[in-house]
Amino acid sequence: MYQAQSVSGDKISLEFKGDQLIFNGQPFNWSLNQKEKNTFLILKNNRSYKAEVLEIDYQTKTASIKIDKSIYEINLKDKMDLLLEQMGIDNSESSAMNDLKAPMPGLILDILVTPGQEVKKGDQLLVLEAMKMENALKASGDGTISSVEVSKGNSVEKGEILIKF
Repeated sequence: MYQAQSVSGDKISLEFKGDQLIFNGQPFNWSLNQKEKNTFLILKNNRSYKAEVLEIDYQTKTASIKIDKSIYEINLKDKMDLLLEQMGIDNSESSAMNDLKAPMPGLILDILVTPGQEVKKGDQLLVLEAMKMENALKASGDGTISSVEVSKGNSVEKGEILIKF
């Protein structure tokens, strides 16, 4: 099960039973078709909606999605996040900077920092193209860049160290 929360505080739950999407405990019948790199067409109840993924931050588990003319900022939680929250443990506010690792295989499109540079939580560090989407990887906390382990144009594997702090 996954849980999403909008910045306005609205919570939804998503889970899959086979190919069936369960939205807030109810079967959700829809069709999703990719049209362009980050653009999709959603068909639901004989109505179409244009959806665009504006930004995904895998490190902080946040996304910005535009559906028709509305933009939704969401926080995503998986089973482990929900379990930790239930136990009273919140690891999302950890301020200790760890090495930035590739969240998935991809291609380095741009590097936005240099060694010795100080960064704040949320600063963009580099741009990784993965699955035909550009993903801005951001700092999970405040810190100083020790070294950049990749170059623009490099292909990287999941878990590979990209930047050391």
